[in-house]
Amino acid sequence: MNSLDLPKAPQDTRVVVAMSGGVDSSVVAGLLKREGYDVVGITLQLYDHGAATHRRGACCAGQDIHDARRAAETLGIPHYVLDYEDRFREAVIDRFADSYIHGETPIPCVECNRSIKFRDLLATARDLGADALATGHYVAGRARPGGGRALYRALDPARDQSYFLYATTAEQLDFLRFPLGELPKDETRRLAQSFGLAVADKPDSQDICFVPQGRYQDVIARLRPDAVRPGEIVHLDGRALGRHDGIIGFTVGQRRGLKLATGEPLYVVRLDPDNARVVVGPREALATSVIRLSETNWLGDAPLAALDGMPVAVRVRSTREPRLASLRWNAALSCAEVELATPEDGVSPGQPCAIYADDGPRAQVLGGGTILRVEAAQRAAA
Repeated sequence: MNSLDLPKAPQDTRVVVAMSGGVDSSVVAGLLKREGYDVVGITLQLYDHGAATHRRGACCAGQDIHDARRAAETLGIPHYVLDYEDRFREAVIDRFADSYIHGETPIPCVECNRSIKFRDLLATARDLGADALATGHYVAGRARPGGGRALYRALDPARDQSYFLYATTAEQLDFLRFPLGELPKDETRRLAQSFGLAVADKPDSQDICFVPQGRYQDVIARLRPDAVRPGEIVHLDGRALGRHDGIIGFTVGQRRGLKLATGEPLYVVRLDPDNARVVVGPREALATSVIRLSETNWLGDAPLAALDGMPVAVRVRSTREPRLASLRWNAALSCAEVELATPEDGVSPGQPCAIYADDGPRAQVLGGGTILRVEAAQRAAA
């Protein structure tokens, strides 16, 4: 076995590297090239990058394509740019806009990994005769003793991206490799410098890539102009407190920007897209105990439909650590349900919910799903 757990010599092993133009994926290409693998770099053009060509903090823009090409030249590997704009618009941008209009809080990076990078790009890598597709994600893949591969949190907890990769299927994991899963970020930058890569000090991407000015509301309003309706801001007790220009400007848990003079701190508790209402209330109304999931991807050993109170840990936001919970299958509704050991604030439909075997720093990823519905702590207790 070589270092990628494949039964070939490195020089006989073709690896396609998804090169975004950032330091992480460029270092992956450099590491594999140094080990003697047959490396091919591919960069995806995902959207019309004209407005974001020189903007810092976004991935897959025009400057990033240039940086990926330059990194490939430095490393001496072939590099191709593939036009995936139509696929990306249909699978990610349109779905993102529709989700927000329906009062949800989607994370488009999850759908991009699921529908574009790990489906369409993976198929392209196979067409090129690749034995594996490698990416610069900070997550660890390990061979299972009985065959197949499992997914784990990365060594560097500050960089761990497992939350965005819970939807990776078992079949995809067999073909994917994540060389940075056992490296801290500072070591990645040191390696970039040793490879002579111009992106060694390039800032990490942080924004949603297809939002040029950092305001997703403007993008949604442009894509779905007829769907943005003004409406009321109402209290949980039924009082009308004010007006708003569209629910797309609000997210569950939001406090700032409500422009309400009530004398008490209020938070967005839920969004009612059918009636164009923003429902607000006190912070304690945000506490969630039960989360119902849709589009569940399961990587555990036991069948999902057989679970009834399995101890797990879950993460409902990328900036939060996994919380202890129990997982069960609701046969009546044909969906997975998570019951949190302690209530969580600001949980919104449309967000991803990643499921782990435990709350440890190197926990195995068991899958996850899209949050379909949440139940408040007091209702769940009753």
